[in-house]
Amino acid sequence: MAPERAAAALKPAYDFVVCGAGASGSVIARRLAENPEVQVLLLEAGGSDEAEAVLNPALWPTNLGSERDWGFQAQPNPHLGGRQIPMAMGKGLGGGSSINVMVWARGHRSDWDHFAAEAGDPRWSYQNVLDIYRRIENWQGVSDPQFRGTGGPVWVQPAADPSPIALAMLEAARELNVPVFDHPNGAMMEGSGGVAITDMLVRNGQRHSIYRAYVHSWLDRPNLTVLTGALVRRVVFQGRRAAGVELTHDGQQITVGAHSEVVLSLGAIQTPNILMHSGIGDRAELQRFGIPVVQHLPGVGQNLQDHVSFGCTWEFAEPLPPRNSGSEATMYWKSRPELDAPDLLFCQVEFPVPSERTAARGVPTHGWTMFAGLAQPESRGRLRLQSADPTAPLVIDANFLSDTRDVRTAAACIEICRELGNAQAFRPFVRGEVMPGNLSGNELDRYIREAAVTYWHQSCTAKMGRDEMSVVDGTLRVYGVDGLRVADASIMPRVTTGNTQAPCAVIGEQAAQAIKQAQGLSSSVNPLAQRVGAS
Repeated sequence: MAPERAAAALKPAYDFVVCGAGASGSVIARRLAENPEVQVLLLEAGGSDEAEAVLNPALWPTNLGSERDWGFQAQPNPHLGGRQIPMAMGKGLGGGSSINVMVWARGHRSDWDHFAAEAGDPRWSYQNVLDIYRRIENWQGVSDPQFRGTGGPVWVQPAADPSPIALAMLEAARELNVPVFDHPNGAMMEGSGGVAITDMLVRNGQRHSIYRAYVHSWLDRPNLTVLTGALVRRVVFQGRRAAGVELTHDGQQITVGAHSEVVLSLGAIQTPNILMHSGIGDRAELQRFGIPVVQHLPGVGQNLQDHVSFGCTWEFAEPLPPRNSGSEATMYWKSRPELDAPDLLFCQVEFPVPSERTAARGVPTHGWTMFAGLAQPESRGRLRLQSADPTAPLVIDANFLSDTRDVRTAAACIEICRELGNAQAFRPFVRGEVMPGNLSGNELDRYIREAAVTYWHQSCTAKMGRDEMSVVDGTLRVYGVDGLRVADASIMPRVTTGNTQAPCAVIGEQAAQAIKQAQGLSSSVNPLAQRVGAS
C-alpha cells in the first residue's frame, strides 16, 4: 500500500501505533509487522521520500531548510556571542536518514557499555549490540566477519572511488601517527580511534535510508499501514495506560487507538514535546501551561546533547569536485593521550562549510573543510514549553560551550585539524590554509565561538537510566505509565561517539525485541490475534 493511499484505509485502532518513520521508528514498524497477525500503524508528519534531493547522495545539503526539515532554531546562546544555531531534523519518510550525510557509524565500545551500566541491562552492552549490528548489516567492503555482517537489510558500503583528498587525509593521519583502518566500524572503535574511508548507506548510487532498508519493500503488507502528513499532537491515556494518539491529518483532528502499545520515535526534540503535551514531564513546567499531569518525570527535555563542530578550511590549488556525498573520510581521536576513548570526531567535507560568522573571514570558491569537533561534549542543554499548543515549537536552549572544558577540547581539536590539513600529504592539492590560521589566546577563543555549529546529532532528552532524571528503563518503557515506549536518539544517556543514524537503528531493534517479549509475540500462540478482528 503506497503511503499516500493509506489514509483511506485508516482503522479506528491498531495493535501498535509507531510515531515517526525515522531511523528507529522504521525498524520498529517493520519488525512488528513481520508477525502477520499484528496490525501496525506507522505515522509520519512529513511526506514521501520520492525526491531527487533525497535519493541523490550529492544533494543532501539541499534538504536543509526545505520542507523535509523541521527547521528548529536554538535560542540565542551567550556562550556563542548571542548566535542562534539552526537545528535541522528530518521530516518525511526516513526522517534524518533521508536528509543526512548517509554515514554509518556504530559508536565506540565505551558508549554501549555505558548504556548498559546506566540501564542496568546487559542487553545494551557492546558485545550484544555488536551482534545486532552484524545481524542487520549487508556489508559490501573488505570481509571482516568478527565485526561485519552480510545478510541483513541495511546495505552498507565504503565510499565508492573516493576523492584524492579523502585518500590524502588517510596519509596525513599516518604522518600524525594515527592508525589507518580498512573501515571505521570494527577494531578502530574499540580503542583509541583511527582514520578510515567512510561507511555509507548508498546502494547503486542512491541513498539507502533506514526507511528504504526496512519499510519500503513491505508497503504491500496488509497488516502495515503508513500514513504521511500525520502530525502527532499527544498520547491519549485511559487512566495511566496509553490508549492511542491524537493527530492532525489533512486539517482534521483524529484519534487512533492502540490496543497494545504506543511508541514515540519522533526524535530528540519532538518526542519530549509530545511527552510534555501528553502530561509527562516536570510537574511545575506542565502546570505552568495548564497541562494535566499524568506522570511527573523531571528529566523530560533535559540533558540535551549534540556534537559541536568547528570547521577549518583550505583552498584547493585546482578545483576538485566533490564525490559521493562529499564526505568520504572520517577520523576519531583523543584530545589528550590519557583518555580511554576518542573524544574528537573528524569528517572531511569536500567543499567549504563556514558558519554564518566565519564566512565573513573569506571563503574560497574551491576548497575543503575539516568538519571536526566534540564527540563527547560536557555541555548540556534543555527543551522548554512555551505554549499549551502541541504545534507550537519548543524553546531550545542548546547551551553549546557552556562548559569551559568543551572550549579547551575545541582548541585541541583545531590544533589537530591544522596539523592534518597542513601535512605533507595535502601539499599537491591545496594552495593554503584559509581559516583559522595560527591563532591563540583570545583570538582562538573567539574563533571557536564563532565557528561552532551543530552536527545535527540532537539526543539524550528522554534518557534511559535508573536515576530520578531518567525517563525510560532498559526496555524503553516510560516510567510510571503503561503501554508507552520511547525509541529514538532521545533515550541515549550520552551521545554516541560519531554519527547517530546507526545507533538509532539499533535502538529500534532493541525496542522491537523488548515489545515482542512483553507481548508474547515470539510464542506459537499469539495473544493479540483475537483483538485483530475488532481493529
